[in-house]
Amino acid sequence: MRSARTDGAALDRFTRTAEAAATDVIRSYSTSFGLATRLLGRRHRQHVRNIYAMVRIADEIVDGVAAEAGLDADAQAEALAAYAAEAHAAMCSGYSTDMVLHAFGRTAQAAGIDETLTRPFFASMNADISAEPGGALLAYDVATHDRYVYGSAEVVGLMCLRVFLCGEQRTPDEHAALELGARQLGAAFQNVNFLRDIADDTTRLQRGYLSGPERLTDARRDEWVQTVREQLDDASRAVPLLPRDCRAAVRSAHGLFLSLAERVARTPADELYRRRVRVPDPVKLTTAVRALAVTAREPRS
Repeated sequence: MRSARTDGAALDRFTRTAEAAATDVIRSYSTSFGLATRLLGRRHRQHVRNIYAMVRIADEIVDGVAAEAGLDADAQAEALAAYAAEAHAAMCSGYSTDMVLHAFGRTAQAAGIDETLTRPFFASMNADISAEPGGALLAYDVATHDRYVYGSAEVVGLMCLRVFLCGEQRTPDEHAALELGARQLGAAFQNVNFLRDIADDTTRLQRGYLSGPERLTDARRDEWVQTVREQLDDASRAVPLLPRDCRAAVRSAHGLFLSLAERVARTPADELYRRRVRVPDPVKLTTAVRALAVTAREPRS
């Protein structure tokens, strides 16, 4: 009989492999987010990638991958519920046979991410499955939108904030300001993505995140862009309160989505239904360099 190993080497190897899998998810799905994470300090970088990978896979379950594999709405809901259950089990034990959830579970334990953040996330993902023509998300209202954005995006910002503040001390007022900034940054990201993805959301996925079944007008586009600007302004005020080794990454992500919002603002609403607005790679690189420069000029603390 083989004797059990007790030196932790096997678990360390498994965890490293799991983290590599999580990093591959980012490389495959988001060049912008991947660029921003490279600006994070070493103590934060992999944890944020682990968070992204978990939420990305959950999002893919409800955004077409499961359907293309032949799963109907009930089967998709079952798959999402099983994924959520395994995620919560990994958060408790620090282990999963699913590589991405293993990496996320280790991060959750290290940063104190709990089910107060993951349950709203999975609730929003589940709402996407039930969003059929005439369903909840197409019957748009402010409360539905805000509840969905909190679960799908704001809690992800709060998960990242727990990573950034692990081992850090902040006053209650500073912590409240940081939480507001994290939520507003997540909401801004989500609302910009709703604007740029409106063609796919309304045609393929049959979802109306911004205006329900009504077609987006230039006036409504302008209102949403102004909302995003205000959310990004709130988020920017919290950046100096963050640990120094994550500010450049947050500033870079902030700058990328501000640039994206301004490009959306210059695009007629009808055109948003025909093409997805993007930020050119040279602009992404310039934004990252600028974020690094601003952070480098700040006093060390």
